[in-house]
This record gives sequence, C-alpha cells and structure tokens, in this order.
Amino acid sequence: MARIISICNQKGGVGKTTTAINLGAYLTALGKYVLLVDLDSQANATIGLGAHVGDGDMNVYHALVDDQNPQGFIKKTSLFGFDILPAAQSLAGASIELVSMENREFRLKRVLDTVRTNYDYILIDCPPSLGLLTVNALAASEKVLIPVQCEYFALEGLGQLMKTIELIRGGLNPDLHVLGVLLTMYDKRNQLSQQVLNEVMKNFPGRVFQSVIPRMVSVAEAPSFGKTLLQFDPDSKAARAYRQLAEEIIRIA
Repeated sequence: MARIISICNQKGGVGKTTTAINLGAYLTALGKYVLLVDLDSQANATIGLGAHVGDGDMNVYHALVDDQNPQGFIKKTSLFGFDILPAAQSLAGASIELVSMENREFRLKRVLDTVRTNYDYILIDCPPSLGLLTVNALAASEKVLIPVQCEYFALEGLGQLMKTIELIRGGLNPDLHVLGVLLTMYDKRNQLSQQVLNEVMKNFPGRVFQSVIPRMVSVAEAPSFGKTLLQFDPDSKAARAYRQLAEEIIRIA
C-alpha cells in the first residue's frame, strides 16, 4: 500500500516540480515503485518527464471530474518503476467544476484508492495555490513535504500553509502530518542562503531535512530534455542531494 506524499507550497518557483520529479527518480533507483500525480494545470511535471499529453488526451482531470479510471492513462516514464498520472491545461477548469460536486474534497483520494496497491510511494505535485485541487491533495495524503527556496521572503506564506494543514487535519484528514521542510536553491557562497537555513531550522525544529538542494544550472536544464537528474547529471551535487533525500524519506516514511 503506497505512502502518499503531497509536495506543497502555495508560492511558485520554490522547486516543487523539480523535487517531485527527482525524488521520484531516486526512490525508483532505490528499488521503489513510484507514481507521480501532476496536479498542476501547467503540466510541468508531465512535460519534465517526457510525457506528452495533448489537451484532448485523457489526464488527471478526467479522473477527478468525469470519474474515469486512471489505470487507462497512467503513463510509464523512461525509468522502470516510475509512472506519472499526467496533467494538461484542461485541469485549470477542474477547481471550478469541483465546487458543486458531492464529496468534492475527496475526489483525488477516491482516484488514488484505485491504484494505491500498485506502488510504494505516490507523490503529488501540487499547484501553487491553496485552492480546491491542493485541498484534494492534502485530503488524500498522509504526509506533506514543503519545499522552501533559500531566498528573501522564503517564509512568507508558510504560516498560511501550516494553518491550512491544521484545518485539514481537524476536519478532512486527521492522519495528515508534515513530513519535513526541504531547503532548495541553496548557494553556500550567499549569506542570505545561510540566514534562510538558520531561520527555517529555528521555525521548524526537528522538521527540516538534512538534505539541502543546491542551486545548479543542471537542475533547471534537465526537464527541458524530459529527463531527471539521475539521467541527465547523476554526478552533480544536486543529484546527490536528491538521492540523500530519497534515502531520508525511505527511513522516516
């Protein structure tokens, strides 16, 4: 039975999709079966894994809104054991369509229950908002991984995310817990990066991953080739950091 982990932060550009793709790749490299659910209508995770889905093609939208069985359109990636439930632009309308639906917060949970026994981990790449799609992700998950970039205003909005998580724990999903905060885009030459690191550790004692993802060109380049760091630049510091993160998660989740 898969452990379900949402990768969530309502701020954009913090490394959610990069983390989802590369964590999935390294969990797979360590012998786990992984499904990545792309819940963002920009479909960056889908594209970054080389899965090309046209707007008319079946995707996660059809599972959420039309009750289609996702088994038919889960795609295999180029890494054995790593699958993706893809997104397309049509997902942008799902938030509005879900509003009037019965059990609207549990639509994704119901979808994932149909495939959960096929995987060790299901990772959900959440959209950069705290809307109904993110609520669905958190209602379906046991754990939340929060990427935080080592930049000014890094902690802005985290309080709101924590409140949302507490609200969901109080009502929709009492089993939801924060797995940890992951620092991304770290530059050891930059004093601000160190300040953010210290601030996050002070605010989230015992909840910050030892793995810290460095700022590197190859991290941004790999998705444009439809590849993970494991395939594109496996000897880089960033690749080693994601491998360490996967090892940490296997130990604690």
